[in-house]
Amino acid sequence: MTASRSLHDGAPVSSRVFLASLLGLALLLAWDHSGLDLWMAHWFGSATGFAYEDHWFWRGTLHDDIRWLPWMVELALLAAVARPFGALRGLAVERRVQLALTTLVSLLVVSTLKLHSLTSCPWELREFGGTVAYVSHWAWGVRDGGSGGCFPAGHASAGFAFIGGFFALRHTLPRTARRWLAGALAAGLVLGLAQQVRGAHYMSHTLWTAWLCWASAALVDNIVGQMLSQRPSPDQAQVPTLATLNP
Repeated sequence: MTASRSLHDGAPVSSRVFLASLLGLALLLAWDHSGLDLWMAHWFGSATGFAYEDHWFWRGTLHDDIRWLPWMVELALLAAVARPFGALRGLAVERRVQLALTTLVSLLVVSTLKLHSLTSCPWELREFGGTVAYVSHWAWGVRDGGSGGCFPAGHASAGFAFIGGFFALRHTLPRTARRWLAGALAAGLVLGLAQQVRGAHYMSHTLWTAWLCWASAALVDNIVGQMLSQRPSPDQAQVPTLATLNP
């Protein structure tokens, strides 16, 4: 399928994407109400804190040393709008713009929520050697006495933000889209797990970041699909009208 064909095959978000979004949200809400966040945090933390908080691998390799990598990928995607490479050559320019834009939208959504979050990180809890009490992120407006700004997981968004590639690619390159999705999910989960080991986040923070990035990408895909579906196809544009046939 050519790039020109892809301009007109991306209608609104499919019912399968919508159902997957609802199912993911339902599972996420179930996790939130299960109490498993604290249970999982105790895997890595104790009354003396989190042993791997400053570990060379969990903090150095999987946090500090790769902060620049997502932005390098994003710069490559922005450059690919004008000069596509690899599989991106099979995408129309509108879909390449969608891919680069969706990543930024996802990062903006996660960052904005973190900016206004009152939830503190696990390493600040009294049961892990800190000074604050646990307060669910659903307790809106309730301060836990800590520094806040911990929900959702920002570092995991360095992987999950690229979920948007699945939506941009799925219309013309479905196999590549599935591989892209698997890579983005794996990267986000690894980065999220690294922060959980350190006591920087709960599992729900990582899961919410994944869902927010998915939902943001689906919304952008819907908007782009609506815009493209309103354009006449190349064949329709070349069909002569009655006015052009009359002398």
